[in-house]
Amino acid sequence: MIIATYNINNVNSRFGPLEKWLRKARPDVVCLQELKCEQERFPEAAFERLGYRCVWRGQRSWNGVAILARGTAPILTRDHLPGDKHDAQSRYIEAAVNGILVSCAYMPNGNPQPGPKFDYKLAWFKRFNAHAARLRRAGVPAVLAGDFNVVPTEFDIYPKHSYGDDALLQPQPRAAFKRLGRQGWIDAIRHMHPEDPAFSYWSYLRQRWPRDKGLRLDFLMLAPALADRLQEGGVAKWVRGEPGASDHAPVWIRLKSPG
Repeated sequence: MIIATYNINNVNSRFGPLEKWLRKARPDVVCLQELKCEQERFPEAAFERLGYRCVWRGQRSWNGVAILARGTAPILTRDHLPGDKHDAQSRYIEAAVNGILVSCAYMPNGNPQPGPKFDYKLAWFKRFNAHAARLRRAGVPAVLAGDFNVVPTEFDIYPKHSYGDDALLQPQPRAAFKRLGRQGWIDAIRHMHPEDPAFSYWSYLRQRWPRDKGLRLDFLMLAPALADRLQEGGVAKWVRGEPGASDHAPVWIRLKSPG
């Protein structure tokens, strides 16, 4: 079972590179972030022609999250992150697929910091961690996937960078990410590739993609119940180089069948 996460950065305008990757990699579950489309403009029919059933929550211009499942229908369990009934941003969706609970999150960027956007980022991360803790206490076989908009350590960003004041690298979101690890969640890509930076994002600016000046922003966090099923994983970097592609690349893992 291949589970992937991909910040698509506009699902309609970048559908071509997405389709090419789906046809080549044939992932079983895909979490998409930053759809940048209203609910009714999500390309459900196009995904169904590729063999995927979908649940999604769109939002005009920004945000938006979706979960695709190949050959089966994902069972929607949540379309918002609990903890703030007034939060109208489309940043979280959750579904059950073949016995695994899949969480798809697009965490706030938080820039500029300090300020209200950074405060929202920290509050959102706190709510996310609280929900993750509830899943852990319940022993749910879950994968927390998505663009977390945090660079956990200096190893997760290119050397001699200029991001020192960016919200992605501040101590507070880094501490929030570490709390997930203390809860028992396993950073699947870092677990499998401790010596590889495994960048998943390269800015469109300053030739950062051809110079491989990347950041690791996209994660697949496994509940301990799934740890022994982890077989392999990586970053599909070639997708980032496709014409018109997102500034992120898909991140994926393969889980063996239970038993």
